[in-house]
Amino acid sequence: WDNADFSGGVGTTFYQEFSTLNTAKPPFVRDMEAKIRRYLRSSYSAAWTLKITWEKAPVHAAWTDTRKTITYQAVLTTDGFRSYILMLYQDGGMQWDYTRLTSTNVLIGYT
Repeated sequence: WDNADFSGGVGTTFYQEFSTLNTAKPPFVRDMEAKIRRYLRSSYSAAWTLKITWEKAPVHAAWTDTRKTITYQAVLTTDGFRSYILMLYQDGGMQWDYTRLTSTNVLIGYT
């Protein structure tokens, strides 16, 4: 996420926290639980979830081109024992022209 540049006034970042230990779960949290169960074949019930959204994020340096933006999310969730992160990208994947970045050794996701 270090190559996003919001200094030009394009794009925004926001977050939403879901504390669901003793409360009804909103559809978003239920959807994340279902994804974890499906992909990891594990029973999972979230106690806490954080959704961070980078909306219409321009590439660094934004002054070079603000036309190609990307929207993506990181969802952190835990049941108090196990923790997961889901990386979600807009349809069509990365829209940035990575050949114009300082480093072209680009990775979507994490290591």
